Amino acid sequence: MNFFKVKTSWSNAEFVGIKLCMASAYLLIGSYFHDFFKDYYTLLLVIFGFTVIWFVYQWLKKMKQSNLN
Repeated sequence: MNFFKVKTSWSNAEFVGIKLCMASAYLLIGSYFHDFFKDYYTLLLVIFGFTVIWFVYQWLKKMKQSNLN
């Protein structure tokens, strides 16, 4: 069984479903554990900021590489 070795390609529109699924799960978890996470807002904001910058950098780098090919 090579389930994990199968390669697929997805369009951006096809990712909408998984993104909505993950976002709703994050909202449910965040609202359920609101009191637990309120002490960590600053840390979570810093992690979010770094990961957004890293993701946008990687995305722009891949776009630039695909334009060169």
